[in-house]
Amino acid sequence: MNRSSFSLLAVVVGTALLAGCGTPPALAVFDTGSQVQLRSYQSRTFPGTDREKALRGIIGTMQDLGFVIDKADAVLGTVTGTKLAGYELRMTVTVQARDRTQLVVRANAQCKNRPNTGAVAIEEPGPYQDFFAAFEKSIFLGTP
Repeated sequence: MNRSSFSLLAVVVGTALLAGCGTPPALAVFDTGSQVQLRSYQSRTFPGTDREKALRGIIGTMQDLGFVIDKADAVLGTVTGTKLAGYELRMTVTVQARDRTQLVVRANAQCKNRPNTGAVAIEEPGPYQDFFAAFEKSIFLGTP
């Protein structure tokens, strides 16, 4: 993937993540069905058992999408990052073993539109789908 394609991907995903900031708090979950449906947007299962490789892929994907990594914990299997662009978007991604052949990756994003206000959970599928699409490309391309 060349640099301009990567930049285009980052812009597309960044725009989708920004769109999630407009979601009214607490209503989107009930409009889309349930917490189970929300969790289905936020989670993907991947083949393999190398948690550290998955965490490196997550860090790379988040950085490519414009996030600054705040914390990464290999023991807990979590990565947290923040993106600032007129708004604050914070995402935490967790990697857990599902069984002996698969890993579950779960992303949770929150948006803060204004200073001194609470964060709003992003509850629509688009931003999560975009994150996982970029992450899958990262894994496919063999992120070290």
